[in-house]
Amino acid sequence: MPREDDPESADLARERELEWQQIIENFGERVVLEPEDETPYEAPSTRFERDDEPDDVEVADDVHPSDAFVPPSPPPMPLPPADRLLAWLGVFGVPAVVLVCVVAGISLPTWTAMLLAAAFLGGFGYLVAKMSDEPRDPWDDGAVL
Repeated sequence: MPREDDPESADLARERELEWQQIIENFGERVVLEPEDETPYEAPSTRFERDDEPDDVEVADDVHPSDAFVPPSPPPMPLPPADRLLAWLGVFGVPAVVLVCVVAGISLPTWTAMLLAAAFLGGFGYLVAKMSDEPRDPWDDGAVL
């Protein structure tokens, strides 16, 4: 809000009022622009010219075939110990069996459903109990293949 005793703020207020008055007076009028005397832009041709190169160009590497690296085949995946294998089967196998039964519309007896639930919870609990309590080595890069 401009102060009445400040001459600069009063001048600024008058300028703003004049600008608003001009905007209101010219509202709705369109500005007519004069055309510029420039040459119109010509789009480049979209056709590409091919150089006269032979079509049967053969690219050969400078590496001798005996110098090429061929990685050795990896060793077979080791099986986990039997107790952990059963725990993982309980964690992943039980939901798979339940999903197949639900999709196929097979109704399981109550004792079977309780046995499957116990296998799932037991497998999960066993895997959690076997987890290491020690913190990971900070320089550990993770799994080594």
